[in-house]
Amino acid sequence: MATIVIMPKQGQSVESCIITSFNKKKGESVKQGEVLFGYETDKASFEETAPIDGTILELFFGEGDEVPVLTNVLVIGQPGESIEEFLHADAAPESIQTTEVSQPIIPEAKTESPAVKTLSSLSGAVSPRAKKLAEKAVITTSEIKGTGPKGRIIERDIQDTISSRPKMTPLAKAETKVTGSVATEGSGLYGAITAKDLSTSNPVYGNDCEIKPITNMRKIIAKAMHASLQNSAQLTHHLGADARRILELREQVKKAIEKGYPTNVTLNDMVGMAVIKALKKFPQVNTHFLGDSIKYFNKVHLALAVDTDRGLMVPVVKNADDLSIQGLSNQFKEIANACRKGSIDPDLLSSEAATFTISNLGNYGVEIFTPVINLPQTAILGVNTIIPRPKDLGNGVYAFVPYIGLSLTYDHRALDGGEATRFLKQIAIEIENLEFEL
Repeated sequence: MATIVIMPKQGQSVESCIITSFNKKKGESVKQGEVLFGYETDKASFEETAPIDGTILELFFGEGDEVPVLTNVLVIGQPGESIEEFLHADAAPESIQTTEVSQPIIPEAKTESPAVKTLSSLSGAVSPRAKKLAEKAVITTSEIKGTGPKGRIIERDIQDTISSRPKMTPLAKAETKVTGSVATEGSGLYGAITAKDLSTSNPVYGNDCEIKPITNMRKIIAKAMHASLQNSAQLTHHLGADARRILELREQVKKAIEKGYPTNVTLNDMVGMAVIKALKKFPQVNTHFLGDSIKYFNKVHLALAVDTDRGLMVPVVKNADDLSIQGLSNQFKEIANACRKGSIDPDLLSSEAATFTISNLGNYGVEIFTPVINLPQTAILGVNTIIPRPKDLGNGVYAFVPYIGLSLTYDHRALDGGEATRFLKQIAIEIENLEFEL
């Protein structure tokens, strides 16, 4: 019996995912455990593997399609096996749609929840074959009226568009792909559209750029950062903390590891512990600003900015104030590795899940920067590199001392400058006086 593969539901807040790649084509064989396709939520990337051995009997979507969770994506079975039970008017591929009658077959009425509607029932849906043909012919589908079920754009619609427009030279097609330029009339042979018809600038410089679509994750990051700056009153204070104590502790950790100490506690872990201690003393920072009210949290849910190949992710360690330095270090490493592998729980990436965020650019040598708040959180701490600075050691003695830079961005609607300054100073005090057992 054929087996259906659906779009998994990754986290309670995820309603749809975008297919980024298919590793198998229709008709190809697959082994259990092989990757079938990759997909993205608005926060992370995942891969779906084959549940059984078999052959890909049908693909219902194409790369780049946004698919609601729990929707049929493909069918695996044995060649010649029937897949009729998995085919519906709103999800059937064009290859098995009825084309011998002039009127479309109206499916039996049924009730669907918004979360399980297939892509073709959404406005502007394009079938996989139509999308492939449109890309090959350099056709924008946004203005094409689909004639498929529920207005879906199918291959026939693209073919009709091709037949109704002037021919395009190969160079004109290439330039259209790069610039998006269009022309309704051509000056070439028999009215063909040439590159000259598309050009609006000096042709010498016409091909010195490349336009690439941004990823779904980059769109989400861009939207979140813009919304944060647009919808809050952000201000940043910068301060340095004497790093001699944590550098000393770091050397002790290295020696302890050689003797069997189980955890490689880093400087970032130590700063995280210092932040937790400071937040417990300044509960007004461990909050969410909600416009006309402020939500105070009894626990510290500490988020850590993680740089990955897919973009910046900010996972959270829940109840971080219950952890020892070893526990915090292990949790930081676990969530960072999960982000880089694409296996992080999307619910841990929600800005609402954290009460405070740390972004550490010290490893990159950054001396000062202005982090952006993850709303509705009240503040975020940027950690900079350690640099030597002169310090008065007393009795007229000055020496160069290693200082770690701290940059606190806070929402001025929720915190006054004095409160923010005192909190930032408290973080420095905790760093300079940190203690833990080895």
